[in-house]
Amino acid sequence: MMIREMTHNQCTAMVAENRVARLACAENGIPYVVPISYAHSGNRLYAFSMPGKKLDILHANPRACLLIESFESKQHWKSVVIDVAFRELPDTNEFHDERLKSWSLLAEDFDWWEPGALKLQPQATVAASPHVFFEFEIVEISGREASAETG
Repeated sequence: MMIREMTHNQCTAMVAENRVARLACAENGIPYVVPISYAHSGNRLYAFSMPGKKLDILHANPRACLLIESFESKQHWKSVVIDVAFRELPDTNEFHDERLKSWSLLAEDFDWWEPGALKLQPQATVAASPHVFFEFEIVEISGREASAETG
């Protein structure tokens, strides 16, 4: 098996062709990892969620990490790690265009809203949507891939 570094362009292509990542964030030295659905555009990844632990942690510590993987076998896989900076896109005039961009990119997937909109327990009906749109600015990106080739 051979493991090699992926180029920046290969990493970016893998981010663009996928829609699910593992988000790692931490508060007070305690890590928290969850899957998220995202949309990619330029140097940004867009997502949305219901209020909860993930957003509480990201508000306290906006630096986080995303992992995107492709696994075919123990000898054929790719892994991209992205260091990111979190920014919420509140429902205000200032962030209107970014929220609209986020929504339109996410809506390109048929069931884009399900992972971020569902909670384990039933939620009370409210007048305004509690959904939170946010973006991750890519700070650094790197990746590795393995193949059965020996050189």
